[in-house]
Amino acid sequence: HAAEAGVGIDYRAATAEELADAGETFDVILNMEVVEHVADVDLFVAKCGQMVRPGGIMFVATINRTLKALGLAIIGAEYVLRWLPRGTHQFGKLVRPDELEKALGAAGLTVIDRTGVIYHPLADRWQRSKDMDVNYMVLAEKASV
Repeated sequence: HAAEAGVGIDYRAATAEELADAGETFDVILNMEVVEHVADVDLFVAKCGQMVRPGGIMFVATINRTLKALGLAIIGAEYVLRWLPRGTHQFGKLVRPDELEKALGAAGLTVIDRTGVIYHPLADRWQRSKDMDVNYMVLAEKASV
């Protein structure tokens, strides 16, 4: 794909832990809809934090662990609308913003922005929101040396 598109993308089939343990570093890390699927959120975020270069950033998008998220993101999206395969998300693995921000801080990152994200089905579009009850994103940075 990268060669066909003429872009310099370096694809890797590896876990975050494997990349961190190999000493890899990046200016930007995107964890988009990942943390709610990992076995150990704190370990995963710590390993990702190791890979953020000084002055770099990490984006995290995930689903909050609320009853509203259970109803909309799991029951609604998976079981009623079937937008996702049933069982894609487990309620107990969803991550509250305070838990994520604590893990980011422990990984040496400072949260610089947070936002909710809501879907408008009639317009078929996503929009930033103050409502972080279901989908939300956090932006964190590692201090420059």
